Amino acid sequence: MAKLLLSLHVLASVLFIGPVAVAVSMFPRRARAALTESTGGAEQLQAAATRLLHRITQVYALLGLAVPLLGVGTAQAMDVMGDPWLITSIVLTAVAAALMLLFVVPGQQATIDSLDAPGNAEERTRADKGLRLLPMTAGVFNLLWAVVVVLMVIRPGSTTGA
Repeated sequence: MAKLLLSLHVLASVLFIGPVAVAVSMFPRRARAALTESTGGAEQLQAAATRLLHRITQVYALLGLAVPLLGVGTAQAMDVMGDPWLITSIVLTAVAAALMLLFVVPGQQATIDSLDAPGNAEERTRADKGLRLLPMTAGVFNLLWAVVVVLMVIRPGSTTGA
């Protein structure tokens, strides 16, 4: 059972976290282009790309909840729930989820709201504020996941082998 859970955990990580990592990284550039383009065709294309990246972020972030759930099941099956590397991974995953919930999704939503109300100065101000933080937040989000992957592979202090 542990091998099946581990396989599903890794598969979910690749299929669900990977797209989120790419989408949150690409969003700020596309969003800035969508907000600053003045020609109709290019503006519409950038706006469509921005909306698509936001949708990918939302959908795959929800699907990504399967990763820690399968991870807990895997850890229980492997009897490693109390191992420090796993606890550290759980904490880092929680921090990444908090970044997504508190900064990434609201920042992206502010941009989408601004695109939906092109003449609204208040929406544009919110979008600009959100866009200032998004590249850094995306980088930290992706770095946290990279550290979690390394911890999962190396498993420092584990007696189950690496």
